[in-house]
Amino acid sequence: MSLIDLHCDTISRLMDAPKGECLAVNQLSIDVEGMESAGTLAQFFACFVNAVSFENKDVHTRGAEPISSEAWERAYLAVLAMADRLEQEQNDKIKVAHSAEEIETNSVDGVISAVKTVEEGGVINGNLSRIDELYNKGIRLITLTWNHPNCLGYPNSRDKSIMEKGLTELGCRTVERMNELGILVDVSHLSDGGFWDCIRISKTPVCASHSNARALCGHPRNLSDHMIRTLAENGGVAGLNFYPAFLTGRDEAVLDDIARHAVYMIRCGGEDVAAIGTDFDGFDNKARDGWIGHVREMEAVWDAMKKRGVTERQLDKIMSGNALRVIRDAL
Repeated sequence: MSLIDLHCDTISRLMDAPKGECLAVNQLSIDVEGMESAGTLAQFFACFVNAVSFENKDVHTRGAEPISSEAWERAYLAVLAMADRLEQEQNDKIKVAHSAEEIETNSVDGVISAVKTVEEGGVINGNLSRIDELYNKGIRLITLTWNHPNCLGYPNSRDKSIMEKGLTELGCRTVERMNELGILVDVSHLSDGGFWDCIRISKTPVCASHSNARALCGHPRNLSDHMIRTLAENGGVAGLNFYPAFLTGRDEAVLDDIARHAVYMIRCGGEDVAAIGTDFDGFDNKARDGWIGHVREMEAVWDAMKKRGVTERQLDKIMSGNALRVIRDAL
């Protein structure tokens, strides 16, 4: 068995971690030893930024003002620093990969693949050429929005008027350029209108790197049945997100909740749509009864899925098969 996890926030957390912490040794949910224990084939590491935190103004008093160009510029530099940090984290156990072929080569050599991603496409700050710059930095997936409107589009929202909004003109051109270069389009966090624009525009499969089923948990971050089916029809995947708020709508969840969403996605979109996007280190993830706090414990997730009736074939697809197919098709 092997694992491809389409989303974690470990590298952004390491940027602020105590001196000496790294991918090999840290107090987070993902480290090299844990990935080895989990049989990780590839881990997608998000260079995540909350652009508001780069404003010179107090975050709590700025109100609903648009994020300034200066803040976006600082956020972009932070992304580049994280991409460089991942290069520095390479050793004989983990190496950066840029394609399915490199992932497979690393696997033959007994090496875990690290794939660089960006979580917040707004860092291009209106400059399409930055997509090329990010590609040259090794970025192979971009989550178009996070939780704020940006130059590409709008985030998910409980406000219907925002949720219906699609991509901007630049957002549409960005998807096209990502297709041309070989960067995976990630619709997690995006508005529903933006999702449908990506489906319409993209010539390669898109992914929702860390999103669950809206029918089971009515958070706007999750995917409707129509979205799940359409992702499947277009060869894309949805990575099951372990954040309890997106599994149950509450502060806590159990492993069966992950399994429940997996089974639902299979029933809704078929066995080729569900993947893994843990969101580890993107939320407060403490080990407790019926839950896992670290990637080394992933076997318990697979056991929960088997108890729900997920077959070995389906499990292999969820763990890595479906994600690897999309990587081959898009990169």
